[in-house]
Amino acid sequence: MRNGVTIGQAAAFVGVTVKAVRHYHKLGLVEEPERDGSGYRRYGSAELLRLVQVRTLAAAGVPLAGIGPLLDADAARFTAALADVERQLTERIEELTTRRDTLHRLADGDRALLPDRAVALLERMRDLRFPAAEVAATREGWVLARALVPEGFDDYLTQFEHAIEDPGLVTLARRAVEAAAWDPDDPRLDELATAAADHYLADPALLKTVTGLQARTDAATRYALIAHHGDERTPAAARLATLFETKLRAAGVYIPRTDPR
Repeated sequence: MRNGVTIGQAAAFVGVTVKAVRHYHKLGLVEEPERDGSGYRRYGSAELLRLVQVRTLAAAGVPLAGIGPLLDADAARFTAALADVERQLTERIEELTTRRDTLHRLADGDRALLPDRAVALLERMRDLRFPAAEVAATREGWVLARALVPEGFDDYLTQFEHAIEDPGLVTLARRAVEAAAWDPDDPRLDELATAAADHYLADPALLKTVTGLQARTDAATRYALIAHHGDERTPAAARLATLFETKLRAAGVYIPRTDPR
């Protein structure tokens, strides 16, 4: 009688299932031992060692199809093959990490579609007590801007960082939010548009928050989609925006027209 253990014992010793051992046999990774006089296949130390090697490589991420050649390779080829497997695993880990991070960001509405820098600026707007609706509209506009003009988005955020630290501009922005509820013929709209235009024209860095994104495209379409996103704006808010852009154009600032003229 040949010394050795049954397939069930071999699987238990190695830490795999009987089904896995039979699969290894089928793939030719482990030679199937002959049956003994009692009709049982007995696994000796050589087969157990091979099973351990196969299990270890499989657990390390080596595809089963590549384990046979790997075990039969010389030392140099074995080392090179392991390095290739490590590279593939690293790429897979990076891919899975990216997916995990995306899932984490999806749990946060702001971080789902915007970089951390933009999210921090939205938080800054909240700290400055901008209305929630204004912050939400800004967020949506940024998501659109990042998609339509990605090459200009980082520069735009830099310009917005400059703008949001300008107390005078913050005051004008809050005033503009209030103005949305005015009558569209209210003369104060023209006064506010003039004050805002003068403020922007006095600060070239601030003016880039208006011109930066539209300067990256040769058509007015993208700028119009960004600048006038969510145009459920009140008549007063729409008129204020039109007056503001008109005054900037009158001062020689290029802003694409969004009407058919």
